[in-house]
Amino acid sequence: MAKSNRCDVLLSAEACKANLMAVGDALYAIGGKWKLRIIVALKTGSKRFNELQRSIEGISAKALAAELKDLELNGFVHRRVFTGTPVIVSYALTEYAGTLGDVLDALSAWGMMHRETIKKGMRKK
Repeated sequence: MAKSNRCDVLLSAEACKANLMAVGDALYAIGGKWKLRIIVALKTGSKRFNELQRSIEGISAKALAAELKDLELNGFVHRRVFTGTPVIVSYALTEYAGTLGDVLDALSAWGMMHRETIKKGMRKK
């Protein structure tokens, strides 16, 4: 027999649908390969574009630019332009991005646990 999921057991159909929609909204805002990595990289303070790209292994300039635009539109990142010679653009987290603190901590802890679980499984083989 298939194991029941949380929606089947604990929530009404309406509450389950609302829960799934909320998770979908969250994944839309912070999902994907790079968004959370960018947020984590900016936790130490504002960075210029190239600094940010160097701190996130494997991200292309095109992908970084697109993700920064999305993060700015969703209120997680603030883009500051300093006019002068040369023009300097830096990116920093907004206060709103701080609301992801518990989510990031939980994901980090789970990621470490998962990595160890996979390593242990590979050692047994």
